[in-house]
Amino acid sequence: MNWIENLLILVGISLDIFAGMECQGSLVAKIDKKHLTLVCGLIAIWQLAALYIGNVLAGLLYINDLARNERFIGTVIAAVIFFCLGVRLIVKAIKNERVNEHREENLGFKRFWRMAAVTSIYTLLTGIAFGFLGTNLTVILIMIVCLTIAVVIMGTYTGYHFGFEHKRKAYVGGAILLWIAGFDVVFRYAMM
Repeated sequence: MNWIENLLILVGISLDIFAGMECQGSLVAKIDKKHLTLVCGLIAIWQLAALYIGNVLAGLLYINDLARNERFIGTVIAAVIFFCLGVRLIVKAIKNERVNEHREENLGFKRFWRMAAVTSIYTLLTGIAFGFLGTNLTVILIMIVCLTIAVVIMGTYTGYHFGFEHKRKAYVGGAILLWIAGFDVVFRYAMM
């Protein structure tokens, strides 16, 4: 896979984090840069670990010297993962869970353990898909850390200034990007 395809996928899964951070940013009275730095570090490391573990799991399930039919199965599984992750984001957009609006003094640190754990499940699945597609792990890991830090900061400040009105758009945008990547995998890799 080339870097544009990888970027599409990683931005797609990162928009889920953006929406969560937008909700958290809408609740704070003032953004404390120390707390934001800690949250960025926590979520970035968690995402990095989940993507790496997913890729390792795929490596255990999928050996590079497989026959053509087995490679085809791996690419189909990767495409299904991307389509299912997109459907999950659409369901979240339709569900549009309400945010318990109450003022927080700062972003804190403890609230983000649950969010990091839940999003890392989907990042783990993405790592498995990347493993089946044989992508360069080093590039992916660098990209996920940079994107995670960027979406945490952008989501927090978007929520702080504009509220949590844009979370549905983030979910739909992420789903579209993941579906585009899924179709790309089907047409480029599975049809070969």
